[in-house]
Amino acid sequence: MAKRTAVVGAGVMGETLLSGLVRAGRGADDLVVVEKRAERAAELTDKYGVPVVDDVAAAAAADTVLLVIKPQDMAGVLDELAPALRSGQLLVSLAAGITTAFIESRVPEGVAVARVMPNTPALVDEGMAAISPGTWCEESHLAEASALMSAVGKVVEVPEKQQDAVTAISGSGPAYLFLVAEAMIEAGVHLGLPRPVAHELAVQTLLGSATMLRSTGEHPAVLREQVTSPGGTTAAALRTLEDHGLRAAFLAALEAARDRSRELGS
Repeated sequence: MAKRTAVVGAGVMGETLLSGLVRAGRGADDLVVVEKRAERAAELTDKYGVPVVDDVAAAAAADTVLLVIKPQDMAGVLDELAPALRSGQLLVSLAAGITTAFIESRVPEGVAVARVMPNTPALVDEGMAAISPGTWCEESHLAEASALMSAVGKVVEVPEKQQDAVTAISGSGPAYLFLVAEAMIEAGVHLGLPRPVAHELAVQTLLGSATMLRSTGEHPAVLREQVTSPGGTTAAALRTLEDHGLRAAFLAALEAARDRSRELGS
């Protein structure tokens, strides 16, 4: 018998996980969603056929509770949820910056807590999630949390001290690549290409390049060198990017994202 899972928070990521779990074979009897907006609740019920409740404490009846909420909402949600929790239950937090220690200090002793940093490609089942166990999170809990996140992509386990760096790379990472795509498309238009053509060229190039990285297992530098002929067009473009400090800009950007993640957790 499958364990019952509650999804607290039905925003974009909450619905993404719900949709992935349904596609992975979880039935309506194995799921419950907490959503206080009546219109949104009705929408989810119609779309997925799962029970939707407006009482956060009701989620505590499930074996596993997914907290898919904003960091600033975590304390309030835990205040509602904690009195109904019991030792051995699993809480999986997807709130950026919120530590397992923060959650554990607000729930009964023995409640297992796992911290997860997902990303938005989970919307197309190509997500990347990093998971870290808390004090009472045993291997069985970790396996359950990993199985839930695997419904929408890949999962890696990392020490919790690395979660802020994970947030900077994969959590926020899709936005960097969307910005690169946007810049390439705009440059293509500037160079005289029709916008639909520039869009298709940029998107397929990003997709194909990512697929090459994953399927070949080669270091990015090796693949980059394969495209870069001495004195050629790619070499000229790469030199210009380096002259504009591309690597330094990425390092500074990721450090800023990491630092903001730390601030959210404090």
